[in-house]
Amino acid sequence: MKRKNVITALLATTLSLTAVSSSVFANQVTPTDQSTVLDIKPPEFFIGNGQNKKNFFVNETQLNSIKHLTGFENTKILKGIHNGAGYWIEVPKNWNGKLVLYAHGYRGTGQELTVTEPSIRKELLERGYAWAASSYSTNGYDVESGVKDTHALNGLFRNLVGNPTRTYIMGHSMGGHVTGVYAEQYGDVDGALPMCGVMGDSELFDFFTDYSLVAQSLIGISKENQQFPADDQYFTKTLSELRQQLGNGLVKDPDTKSVVFDSLTPLGEKLEKVTENLSGGDRPLFEYSFEKMFDDFLLQRIPTNPAYGEATGNVINNTDSVYQLDNDPALSDEEKALNDSVRRITNDPNGRHNNGLAAIPKVTGDLKVPTVSLHTLGDLYVPFSMEQIYAKNVAEKGKSDLLVSRAIRGIGHCEFTNKEQISAFDALVDWAENGKKPDGDNVLDPAVVADPRFGMQFTSDLRPYDPLFHVGK
Repeated sequence: MKRKNVITALLATTLSLTAVSSSVFANQVTPTDQSTVLDIKPPEFFIGNGQNKKNFFVNETQLNSIKHLTGFENTKILKGIHNGAGYWIEVPKNWNGKLVLYAHGYRGTGQELTVTEPSIRKELLERGYAWAASSYSTNGYDVESGVKDTHALNGLFRNLVGNPTRTYIMGHSMGGHVTGVYAEQYGDVDGALPMCGVMGDSELFDFFTDYSLVAQSLIGISKENQQFPADDQYFTKTLSELRQQLGNGLVKDPDTKSVVFDSLTPLGEKLEKVTENLSGGDRPLFEYSFEKMFDDFLLQRIPTNPAYGEATGNVINNTDSVYQLDNDPALSDEEKALNDSVRRITNDPNGRHNNGLAAIPKVTGDLKVPTVSLHTLGDLYVPFSMEQIYAKNVAEKGKSDLLVSRAIRGIGHCEFTNKEQISAFDALVDWAENGKKPDGDNVLDPAVVADPRFGMQFTSDLRPYDPLFHVGK
């Protein structure tokens, strides 16, 4: 088994920090001006139990509690309900005539609808931008509602405030998915900034399924008996077997209650390597991220409802997934045997749609406006591979001149500093208005991505768990 001394030391450093809660994703890190880290217990999301499409309600108490930021008491705040969705609009006194639409991330499947401010609200107001955000009229992984309700809010802004001279859209996580689809399907924005986005659309759910099916295969469950979708037996019996044979990753010491590493077994190390290749390839911080997050999180993401409450049929398709145990693209005999042993799932014809907003809308890569996209290298909630899939699809559409990808050296989902976000936004605006395409990272060259210093260019602050943080100290 591999030694974990360095990682364990880094974990000790990380756990000394205070993790905070975020509304971008339940229990995830809020982007701040300081480097922060994920809570040790990953959030529950994307299990796929579906949702009740009725009886959603806007939390008016939350709307009424909206306040001005300190130092910006003279901004004009408009809030209310429009077409079943809550909205929040803010216009600074020195409005520069430009509007930023903000798309929030996944909110679970509860009935309560709330509005989220952009994490760089203060920076936008300082620059004179107005901004507007919708609660959407539904919860769940409903990108269609996110796109339509954000578009309706764009129109409402024009009625309530006036016509902006420029309009930009930005969003986190599922909101990145909303941002990508919106920018492709509507012609009323000048630039897009998806961050930590689900830019591979349904490919994210394939990743979750791949992970569990490979894990089941590695411990000897035949493909005929590999569970998909997951049922009660998976969560009550199979999970226990997977933990025992793969290693638990992070566990709590029963005496001290502190979080420690329980070494992966050789089978667990194989799963780690397969996951590395599925989630973006050899890259900085992956190992630390995997072993920090491995404690059941990805094992529990296999869907119980593979339609995810949005499509009318199964959205999962892993027939084109390739499982590799090393960095050599050629398949060894062992890798061929592994690939042959994993159950293959084909999506229902009505589960995926190449056009429109139905089900889980596709991000085609057919860009219409300048787009800057951010992703952390170690993200395994919405893995770095989403950024690579997006860049590849854009290239296939011949639109690479409209995309800039930026890698950030973090492991948390949406773990960006405000400086990293506003820097990307400023670069996007300069590009859209002055024609100056900003610098980015080559996310499609494996050798570039594998460089130990990859992601340094656009990372504003090294996180304490990053090995480069300690260089020279």
